[in-house]
Amino acid sequence: MEDAEKVLREYNYDKTKLVPILQAAQARYNWLSKELLSYIASALGLPPARVYGVATFYAHFSLKPKGKNIIRLCDGTACHVKGSTSILDALYEKLNIKPDRDSTDDMMFTVETVSCLGACGLAPVMVINDEVHGQVKPSDVPKIIDELLARQSKESNEVA
Repeated sequence: MEDAEKVLREYNYDKTKLVPILQAAQARYNWLSKELLSYIASALGLPPARVYGVATFYAHFSLKPKGKNIIRLCDGTACHVKGSTSILDALYEKLNIKPDRDSTDDMMFTVETVSCLGACGLAPVMVINDEVHGQVKPSDVPKIIDELLARQSKESNEVA
């Protein structure tokens, strides 16, 4: 919980800043575990139910582990009409994600569908981490994923 402690210090243990604290904690851990929520509640002197209530109220917060790479696929009207369902199928196939899951077994990828990404002019659109991919076709998916993995592999080799 060392990272959680850093987050709490950044916000001076101010319980009125619960939402930004949860946002920062999720940015560090990629999700909010029950243990983490309890730790934050205790450190802020708040009832655990209050912290859990805030974490479950906002759709932005995840109480399930997420992969290293988050893929958000728009399924809003414009994207849906232009084939987002086929792109979702291509993502599941490329990443070998089982129908009852949203993450790869190795937790490298999590695929989420969202109502709108605010980029209707680029439909169909998906965002991988912070990178926007517009006018995506199902046939583009393997190349997009392979290029991301190659880039990450190169970056990790440069660090080593």
